[in-house]
This record gives sequence, C-alpha cells and structure tokens, in this order.
Amino acid sequence: MPLGKKYTPLTYWMLAILCVFLFGVCGYVLIEGYSLFDAFYMALITITTIGYHEVKPLSQVGRVFNFFFILTSFTTFTFLLARITQYILSGEMTFYLTKRRLMQTLEKMNNHVVICGFGRNGHQAAKTLKAHKIDFVVIEKNTEVMRQHFHDDRSLVYLSGDATDDDMLIEAGVSRARAVLITLPEDADNVFIVLSARSLNPGLQIISRASNQSATAKLYKAGADSVIMPDAIGGMHMATLVSKPDVIEFIDFLSGEDGESIHIEAVDYEKLPVSIRDKSLKEIMDWKKTGVNCIGVKDKQGKFRINPPDSIVISNGMKVIVLGTREQIAEMQRNVGE
Repeated sequence: MPLGKKYTPLTYWMLAILCVFLFGVCGYVLIEGYSLFDAFYMALITITTIGYHEVKPLSQVGRVFNFFFILTSFTTFTFLLARITQYILSGEMTFYLTKRRLMQTLEKMNNHVVICGFGRNGHQAAKTLKAHKIDFVVIEKNTEVMRQHFHDDRSLVYLSGDATDDDMLIEAGVSRARAVLITLPEDADNVFIVLSARSLNPGLQIISRASNQSATAKLYKAGADSVIMPDAIGGMHMATLVSKPDVIEFIDFLSGEDGESIHIEAVDYEKLPVSIRDKSLKEIMDWKKTGVNCIGVKDKQGKFRINPPDSIVISNGMKVIVLGTREQIAEMQRNVGE
C-alpha cells in the first residue's frame, strides 16, 4: 500500500482517545441513566480533570465505574500525550506530512522518468532532467541520503525503497512513465529491474548502467534499449581531451551548466505541420524561421546523416536534429505544436 494512504500513528492515538471517551459516555448512560448530552458532558469534565461538580449525584455502582474510568482515562492520556510530544519533536510528523505530499505529487505524474538509484550517476541524471524541465521520481533505498538531498532540494520527488521490488516500480508509476534510468552499481540488480520494468510497461524506454562489459549483452537481452558504461565513457572522454581538446570542451559547454541555454532537439516527421511534410530540408528550415540550425537527420533505418544537404527530402519515419538556444528551441516547438 502506498505510504500516502496509510494511517498515521496520530490517527490511532486519536482513535484510542475517542474509544476511552465513548466508554465513559456509555457507562454514564447505562449505569446512571444520564441523557446523552449529560453523559457527554460528564465524560468530558472527567477526562480533562476540570473539577466541575457531577451532573447528578452518582450511585455506589456509578462511583465504582467512575473510579475505573478516571484511572483508565488518566493513564491513556498520559501515555498518549508523551507519544504525541515525541512524535512531533522527533520530526516523524513532519516527515510523514512531507512524504504524503510527495506521494500526492507522484500520483499526478504522467510521462515522467523513473531514476533507480541516486548515486553519482543518478544524481547527475536528475540534475540534467531538472534543467530540461522533465518530471522524474527517484527510487533509493538509503533513506538518510534521500532526506539530505530533499533538504537541499524541496522539489525532489522520491521513494525510499529497493528498486528491484516490483511494488516500488509500480508505486513510482512505471506503467505511465516515458523512461526509466537504472543506475545501480550491481549489474545483477540492473538486469532484474530491466526485466521487471519491461514486463510492467512494454513501451517504456529503458536505459541501464553496466559496470562490466559482460553484462551489456544480458541487459540488452533483458529488454534494455540502451546500455551505458560510465567508466568506459569517462576514460574515452579523458583521452579525447588530449587528442581533440577544443571539440570536447565545446561539447562539455553544450551539455554542462554553462551551456544550459543551448539545446539540441529532434523533430519527428509526425510533428511537422502537414504543409511542410515531404518537403526538402531547406523548405522546412525556412518555414517560420526561429534561428535554429539543422546539424543532422535521422533516416528511416535509424542512421544519422551529419550536415545533410538542403535538398534532402524529409519523409515519414525521419527526424530532423536541430541546435539552438533555449528560446529558439521553445519557439520552434510552439510552431510545430509541441
């Protein structure tokens, strides 16, 4: 059951107080013949130890009942007052209310990204998604780590639990998500999550981390769309900084925080207005110019053509890759109805 639908300890404690109160009301009605109003009043002044006089003189049996009622209510209230105080001062109540708000936010999410694991790779992925204003939810079993990150970023939506558990993936809304990023350090765990995620959402885009080359084939076989080896990419990146430093620095600028205003987007044929479909690249780029530049085209077979000629015709199944500032890309997306 999702945390947001569970009852809090405070709910049970309030229920215990209500039970004690109703016990007193029933006793006064059945033993002393009080009216319901008088019984409520008598129970209230007895529980709160206000010290008002009895509504009506009590019989011998009524006094015996009142004796037990006073002991019961005093013991219950003393215990519950101590527990409620501890609950509030320890931060449990604040944590529960915060978690409930997160769950309500998660329930409204659709077409979001699920990040499994919040280590270095997961954290970096979250920063990039946030920069591109893409909704995401994090699944991380280290509660203290997530509480610290949440303290630094109150907009972070997360679940504390094991991502290899199907129930956690369901709770994260994987069935209505657009993609899942699996960043756990253990390849066996990643393979398991890929299998689970694919069975829960066959159309999901799954991108997984791999620590060893031998795990890559297994992840693809399990259903991953892409497999990333951070160590291999890091080594390649460092070596290329020696051979082509200016090029790599420029790419880092585009993808890093300093280049957040620069974006690369893919425009699918289906998103193009009907009037410019099956037209040459030149006609498409000249249509409602926003300043973006075409840097490549992806054909029907999934192959890329870098710096394609203006004469190439963009037909069904193809995509146009464009580069521009955040404002230019946003204007271009508005023009094509995104």
